[in-house]
Amino acid sequence: MEADRRIVRLMTWLGPSFPVGAYAYSHGIEYAVEAGLVRDGDTLATWVRGILGFGSARIDADLYREAWQAVHAGDADRLAAIADLGRALRGTCELAAESAAQGGAFRDTVVAAWDGVNPTDGRPAPVYPVSVAAAVAREGIPLRAGLAAYLHALAANLVSAGIRLVPLGQVAGQRVLAGLEDDVLAAAGTALARSLDDIGSAALVVDWTSMQHETQYTRLFRS
Repeated sequence: MEADRRIVRLMTWLGPSFPVGAYAYSHGIEYAVEAGLVRDGDTLATWVRGILGFGSARIDADLYREAWQAVHAGDADRLAAIADLGRALRGTCELAAESAAQGGAFRDTVVAAWDGVNPTDGRPAPVYPVSVAAAVAREGIPLRAGLAAYLHALAANLVSAGIRLVPLGQVAGQRVLAGLEDDVLAAAGTALARSLDDIGSAALVVDWTSMQHETQYTRLFRS
């Protein structure tokens, strides 16, 4: 029963109804659509696949792993250092605001709705992957399962933004997400096999579209 409860809790925390405001962010996809870089299901899948493999999701996976391990080991100083690193590793102003806002909202909601204290409480709000990992580790949810679920939720939110922006039909969007399953699992697996020395990203066009989004004339999303 307790293992089942943890699974249900993880599904709740990473579900689309959890109030972190993820629906308000496109991670630069809004400008990518305007520029014609994302225009159909195939180009959306390629875009999200790149973010998972060598974009900000790669950084998120490393931050998640390190934060989970710090909480699991009871190392508050290590967790604080990872939180600081996470705030620094954002390519643009909008991407920084996106991750920080979701991280703060996630932490505050978990603290308010569930018993116990989130390990990051009392410090500046961490970026989203650190906030999620800290709560997941505190609940005893395994590292690999939680990380894969986090990356899947990230991909699902990006696909949801693409569905609205391209636009795509709901079934077409689900085909994109189904085609990303192996990429999500690969991103989680490779993150568990590398060290913090390898943290970084190389998705320069994603960063560029995020910068262009800051001055985009018509915008539906905050990033």
